[in-house]
Amino acid sequence: MSAHDEDEAEKSYDGKLLRRFLGYVGPHWAPTAATFAVTLVHIAAGLASPFVIRAALDGPVAAGDPAGLTRWAALFFALVALDGVLETVGHYVSNLAGQSIISDLRGQVFSHLQKMPVSFYDRNPVGRLLTRVTGDVENLAELFTSGLVGMLSSVVLLAAAVAGMFYLDAGLALMTLAVVPFLAAATSLFRKHARRTYSESRKAIAAVTSYLNESLGGVKTIQTFRREALCLGRFSERNDAHLEKALGAAFVYSFFWPGIEFISTAATALILWHGGGEILQGRMSFGTFLAFWHLVRKFFEPIQELAEKYNILQAAMASSERLFKLLDTVPAIAAPASPARPPRRGAVEFRGVSHSYDGKTPVLSDVSFKVEPGEKVAIVGYTGAGKTTLLSLLLRLYDAEQGSVLVDGVDVREHDPVELRRRFGMVFQDVFLFSGTVSENLRLGEDVSPEMLERAARLSRADRVIARLPQGWNTPVHERGAALSVGERQLLSFARALAADPPILVLDEATSSVDAETEGLVQEAVESMLEGRTALIVAHRLATVRKADRILVMHHGRLREEGSHEELLKKGGLYEKLYRLQWGVEKNGAKG
Repeated sequence: MSAHDEDEAEKSYDGKLLRRFLGYVGPHWAPTAATFAVTLVHIAAGLASPFVIRAALDGPVAAGDPAGLTRWAALFFALVALDGVLETVGHYVSNLAGQSIISDLRGQVFSHLQKMPVSFYDRNPVGRLLTRVTGDVENLAELFTSGLVGMLSSVVLLAAAVAGMFYLDAGLALMTLAVVPFLAAATSLFRKHARRTYSESRKAIAAVTSYLNESLGGVKTIQTFRREALCLGRFSERNDAHLEKALGAAFVYSFFWPGIEFISTAATALILWHGGGEILQGRMSFGTFLAFWHLVRKFFEPIQELAEKYNILQAAMASSERLFKLLDTVPAIAAPASPARPPRRGAVEFRGVSHSYDGKTPVLSDVSFKVEPGEKVAIVGYTGAGKTTLLSLLLRLYDAEQGSVLVDGVDVREHDPVELRRRFGMVFQDVFLFSGTVSENLRLGEDVSPEMLERAARLSRADRVIARLPQGWNTPVHERGAALSVGERQLLSFARALAADPPILVLDEATSSVDAETEGLVQEAVESMLEGRTALIVAHRLATVRKADRILVMHHGRLREEGSHEELLKKGGLYEKLYRLQWGVEKNGAKG
C-alpha cells in the first residue's frame, strides 16, 4: 500500500473485487438468504396490486357488484399491508446481514493494522487509515444493504414490469420501451460525469479528514504558538476545495434526475394519449389501462434506482480496492514459522548493526556491543546519534538492514515479535495512557494478578499516585491521561513496565519531562525497578546515568566510546565534553 493510493482511478466494476467481498457473506448465509427471499416476495406482492385493480374495475365495478368489489378491495388492502410488512422485514434482515458482514471486515482490517510494523505508519498518514476503517468499510456496508439487494430488486422488478406490460398490451409496452435508448444515453452521460466528480469529491474529503486529524492531534501546539488563524485558513482551503467538488457533483445530479423525470413523463403522456384513445374506441378496458399505468410507474422506478445504485457500486469498488490492497499488504515484520523460545535471561547483543530508514541516509553504522544479564547500560549522545534507533531494532519495530540483534542469544528475527516484546518493560519519554481504568492501563490485556500489580506499583512508587486517586485502581483514565500530571503519568508507566515482571527494562528518556521535585521520586523509583534486571537506559541528562555499570557513547550512528562514568571522564573524549557542557549549563542555570 502506497501513499498515492488516493490518486488512483476508480473502477466502476471489478468482478474479482466483488467476488472477494462476497466471500465474507458465507458465514452469514442465513440472513443473506432471508434478505433475497423477502425481496422477491416483496416484488411479487407489489406487482400483483395492478392486476387486482384491473380485476376489480373490469369485474365488480363494471358489473355493479358491491360485494365482489369489497372482496377485491380487501385483497388489495391485504397486498398493500403485506407490501409494507415485507419492506420493513426486508430492511431489517438486509441490515442484519450487511452489518454483520461489515463488522467482520472491520475487525479484520483493525487486526491487520495492529500487525503492521512502525515503518508502515511512517509511510501512511493516520488520517488515511482512519478513512479505511470508517468511510471505506461503510461504503461496503452500503453496497450490501442498498447496492446488491437494491440492484437485484431493481432488475427483477424491471423484468417483471416489462413482462406484465406485454401481457396487458403489447402495443403500449413497445411504445413505453421506445424511450429506453434515451434513458440509456442519459444514464451513460451521467455515469461518465458522476464517476469523475465522485473521484474528485472523494480526494477532497480525504484531504479534509487528514488535515482535521493532524490539527486535532496537535491542538496544544497550535494554541501555544497562536496558529489558530493559520490553521483555520489551511483547513478552509481544503474545505472550500471539497465544497467546489461537492457542488460539481450536485450540478451533475441536478440535470440527470430532472432529465430522467422528463423522459418518463413524456412516455407517460404518450401512453395516456394512446391508451385513452384505445378506451374511447372500445379496444381497451379502463381496468387494463389503469393496471398498465401502474406497471409503467414500476418500470421507471428501477431505472432511476439503478443509476443511483451505480454510484453505490462505484464507491464500493473504489473502497474495496483500497481495503483489499491494505489487507494484502504483507507485514514486513512477522513471526517465523518455528519461532525460538530461549530462556528469559536478559542478555542483549548487537553484532555489526547498520541501519537506514530510507535506504540512503545511514542512521547506524557497524554498531557492536553486549549487555550481560543483570547489567545496567546507559546510552548517551547528541540528538540524532542513533540512540532511539538502537531500541527500535532491539524491540524489532524495524529490522536491521545489516548485522544482527540478539536477545538471550537468539537473533530477534527468529523470535515471535509478540513473545520477544514480552521480555521487555518499556518506559518512553512521551507516556501514552489509554481510555479505561488505572488497572486496565497497567495490565494492557496481560494476565497480571492483583498481587503483581501492587508489587509493580510499590517498586515504581506509583502506589503513592494511585492512593491519591478518587477510586484508586478503578479510577477512570481519560484519553492520553489528560487529567494526570506528567510525573504521575510517568510513575504509572513505570508500574506498567514492571507489571509482567520482564527480565529487561528499557528506559527511553524516561526522566527528561518531569520537574525537579518529581525527578527525585522518579530516580528513587528507577533504582528500585532496576534491581535484579538487565537495563538499557537512554538519557539526555547525564546525571541520571552515573550509576550505570557501563555507558555507551553514540555519535553520528557509531559507537565511539564505552566505559563507566569515571573511566569516560578520564578519557577526555566525547562523553567528557558532553558532561562538561551539560554541567556548565546546569550550573549557570542554578546560579540564574
